[in-house]
Amino acid sequence: MKETAFTIDTSSIKYGPGVTREVGFDMRQLGAKRALVVTDPRLASSEPVTLVLSALRAEGIDAVLYDQVRVEPTDISFEHAIAFAQDGNFDGYVSVGGGSTMDTAKAANLYATYPADFLDYVNPPIGKGMPVPGPVRPHIAVPTTAGTGSETTGVAIFDLTTMHTKTGIAHRALRPQMGILDPHNTRTLPKMAAASTGLDVLSHALESLTALPYNSRAAPERPALRPAYQGANPISDIWATKAIEMVSGNIVRAIQDPEDDAARSAMLLAAAYAGIGFGNAGVHLPHGMSYPVSGMASEYNPPGYPTDHPIIPHGMSVILNAPAVFRFTAQTNPQRHLYAARLMGVDTSGVAEEDAGAALAQAIIDLMQKTGVPNGLHAIGFTEADIPALVEGALPQHRVTKLSPRPAAADDLAALFQDAMRYW
Repeated sequence: MKETAFTIDTSSIKYGPGVTREVGFDMRQLGAKRALVVTDPRLASSEPVTLVLSALRAEGIDAVLYDQVRVEPTDISFEHAIAFAQDGNFDGYVSVGGGSTMDTAKAANLYATYPADFLDYVNPPIGKGMPVPGPVRPHIAVPTTAGTGSETTGVAIFDLTTMHTKTGIAHRALRPQMGILDPHNTRTLPKMAAASTGLDVLSHALESLTALPYNSRAAPERPALRPAYQGANPISDIWATKAIEMVSGNIVRAIQDPEDDAARSAMLLAAAYAGIGFGNAGVHLPHGMSYPVSGMASEYNPPGYPTDHPIIPHGMSVILNAPAVFRFTAQTNPQRHLYAARLMGVDTSGVAEEDAGAALAQAIIDLMQKTGVPNGLHAIGFTEADIPALVEGALPQHRVTKLSPRPAAADDLAALFQDAMRYW
């Protein structure tokens, strides 16, 4: 029996320049008296973190700082934050940072509220995929990047060090109660970080729009088993469509001129729009393929990122696979892929349906070139000899790969990774 229903869930969103100063009021309204503020070492003394701590304390909330988040977190870094949270007896969480920070706060909140073996809540087949037993503590997310949209989703992603791949925890209960979108908090984002996170927004929206339709999935045995990532649906399509337009029209300006407040504000909103879309519809192959790419980082260090460990930023690892994927999936729904290309500014009036994938792929490649992203997987250290390991790392990512509108077996994934090695 096929699915006949879908749900739309999202966080409460507060947007505006300077609204970070209201986080104390918002957390007090949620009933918290002792809050853990989660961030990474590079942001620990930043204005957004300082402002959050002051705002919480001004409302009489005992605010404790945890500043050991690892950019591109691992199971080890998650467990470190979890142990800190379990020892602290916190009844609220505020994350200040990018997706790594927001996801770390989600994991700390979950395991401090409902202690369990680490793999119990992790997505199958890597983990057991146990449902979250009930509500977690209030969490307010304050993003400092315009990318992951994690402030609107119930997903926490990490590198599983023993497998050299990414996986995650996905459940509606993990979604923050509120996302505070303050354009002031993205002013100091390095150019490559702005490019990587911004192109992640684009791929979130494109994957949401082109995912397997929700009514093509098998129906769950009971409502509690309906996944957070349900497939493309009419409401997610609205959010994804607007996000694609906003990213395409603003990302280059936002990267080239950090003082362009209008462009940065548009990118911050686009990240949330895309998050609402994919947080309910899901993503597919570009993300599923990205997880072993990030997990197998051995030497690459992009400018503007921490240099204490090799790192392939999440958004970069996603977008480097995207053109290859959309060439592959376009045959399932050429008109939808042409629609996505039009949203990116492509004149598709003379484009045949059989060329839909090429048109969308070229639009993505053009943005990659304009934003300074490396030319495919080869440019970040991969060779054809790595393809078997990349395929092995992508195959278990059922939560997302099964939402591809065109099924991808091992041979298909190998061909896709080959196509993603170089684009120009």
